Amino acid sequence: MENLWNELYGFGASHGTRVIGAIAILVLGRIGVGIFTSIIGRLMKKGKVDATLTKFVTNISKIGLMTFVIISALGALGVQTASFIAIIGAAGLAVGFALQNSLANFASGVMLIIFRPFKSGDYVEAGGTSGSVEAIQIFNTTLKTPDNKMVIVPNSQITGDKIINYSTMDRRRIDLVFGIGYDDSIKRAKEILEKIIAEDERILKDPAPVIAVLELGDNSVNFAVRPWAKTSDYWAVYFDITEKVKLSFDENNISIPYPQRDVHIHQVSAA
Repeated sequence: MENLWNELYGFGASHGTRVIGAIAILVLGRIGVGIFTSIIGRLMKKGKVDATLTKFVTNISKIGLMTFVIISALGALGVQTASFIAIIGAAGLAVGFALQNSLANFASGVMLIIFRPFKSGDYVEAGGTSGSVEAIQIFNTTLKTPDNKMVIVPNSQITGDKIINYSTMDRRRIDLVFGIGYDDSIKRAKEILEKIIAEDERILKDPAPVIAVLELGDNSVNFAVRPWAKTSDYWAVYFDITEKVKLSFDENNISIPYPQRDVHIHQVSAA
């Protein structure tokens, strides 16, 4: 028993300073990491950075700094840390190769959160999918389609393709085309279209709506009808005008032609 105490005393006398130094590094390092990550979090919140990105960055910073603190404490104990650093580096490289797609999605998620091409609630066309944005996360974005399906799109797919945001602007132009027969009155049809547009209070006066002959088609004379409305009224106005035009044309005996062909049959008498 006396020999054991002598060995412990000798170990404490020779390594006590190192142990105390290592403990001090761990304690002070942990306090310093907490202060540093707290400052980063407050700065990011002050800069109105997305809460998801803020939490992710602070957690990654905390893990990285604590790893450095632990390696420093091991070095203070006299442990050769070069091998640890090499192992961590190799592991990081292997993880990087294995998760390269996830890292690409992460980088794209950071770009989406920082540059904000769209926000939650916007109706967008992105990554080959159209829908309302439900959530923008670090690795993917969730969209809800008009028929109430949830679609999860990888962020790299969104940033790698064009993004069309239908909700950014407060007003949109409604592009409609209506055809009438060649035997119908262009003047009368235009008066009917102008009356329908003028009676709809949801249609904006500025910019002024456009009603003009678009083309002389194969089967019809086509009118371009292009009124402006608030983005929130877009589809309601679109559907209502389409219905009113059909009813008004029917009441005024203006035909809406459909593709047709005249077939001529030639009879050849037998010799």
